[in-house]
Amino acid sequence: MHGHGDEVVTAHESSSATLAGDGRRVRERREEAERALLDPNATFALGAGNRAREEDPDPFRTCFERDRDRIVHSAAFRRLAGKTQVVVYPTDHQRTRLTHAIEVAQCAVAMARGLGANVTLVDAMALGHDCGHGPGGHASEDAFDEFIAGGYDHGPWGADVVLRDLNLCLETLDGIRNHSWSRPAPATLEGELVSWADRIAYCAHDLEDAIAAGIVNEAEVPEIVREVAGTTRRRQLATFINAVIHTTSSGGVVGMDRVTGEALGELRRFNYERIYTRPESIQQSRTVVRVLRGLVEFYLEHPHILPADYRTEDAVRGAVTYVGGMTDRFAFDRAQEFLGWDPTQLPRGIGRGA
Repeated sequence: MHGHGDEVVTAHESSSATLAGDGRRVRERREEAERALLDPNATFALGAGNRAREEDPDPFRTCFERDRDRIVHSAAFRRLAGKTQVVVYPTDHQRTRLTHAIEVAQCAVAMARGLGANVTLVDAMALGHDCGHGPGGHASEDAFDEFIAGGYDHGPWGADVVLRDLNLCLETLDGIRNHSWSRPAPATLEGELVSWADRIAYCAHDLEDAIAAGIVNEAEVPEIVREVAGTTRRRQLATFINAVIHTTSSGGVVGMDRVTGEALGELRRFNYERIYTRPESIQQSRTVVRVLRGLVEFYLEHPHILPADYRTEDAVRGAVTYVGGMTDRFAFDRAQEFLGWDPTQLPRGIGRGA
């Protein structure tokens, strides 16, 4: 299995694929293509990009392609596979933070293609948008709030702490920092699309997971949702994504027509009432908060156990960064080992969603 050929090694003995023309200046050509094809208000890649630390341009990738690759190869992104979306310890068919991020990227890319926005930039923003989440879903924000001045918000935390060492472009970081609707509006068209993609994706797939788990059934879905967008993830995604494309194309402002927007809002309200804040969810969130607060306090009291990279001058920030980076399973295992938690008392069910 060492390849085939002499001077040029090929993957297959019968390989015949070739490149037509000059394969050099690949990045520059794609930058030129963006300016020819994208909407004038799109965000265009240029050279090494706007970064906190200057770098030389990549010969083959645009600055946003480089950002996307760095996010996908990061430990923070990989650990999303072990972090709660709605279900702690999910089954094979339930979402994790990783599958959520991929579905957000899919929605954002679809809208960007339909509107002439920068597809690679929305992909990078979407894949990285939840890297600031701790274990146990949004309950981690409640757990860490008391330790961080101004509170813990997964968007800014992801952009300014978790992904800081990747030296991402400022536009990418802005979209990650401000994707939540409670945050200031993102500075780019692409960031606005990711904000919509996040809400569209989690409203649809969290409902699908809840129906599959027997938490709710299709007949309970609000009438306006059923009439406008149906009860299946596939139809809901098509309806909401197309609404953003059509509304934005016709009016210029990134948004959704009122009727479809009301349906999306009603679906989100339904999910909160019937899934995220059901009694079992509330109990699970309270347990997660106690576990994570206990772990932060434990590492503050036993700093020698904290990995060396997290022993900073700001001890609290270092402990929160370490615990926030844990997967669900690793955090709950540490709770058993260091805090004496009974494993039967650890969360096992539906938690608070996106």
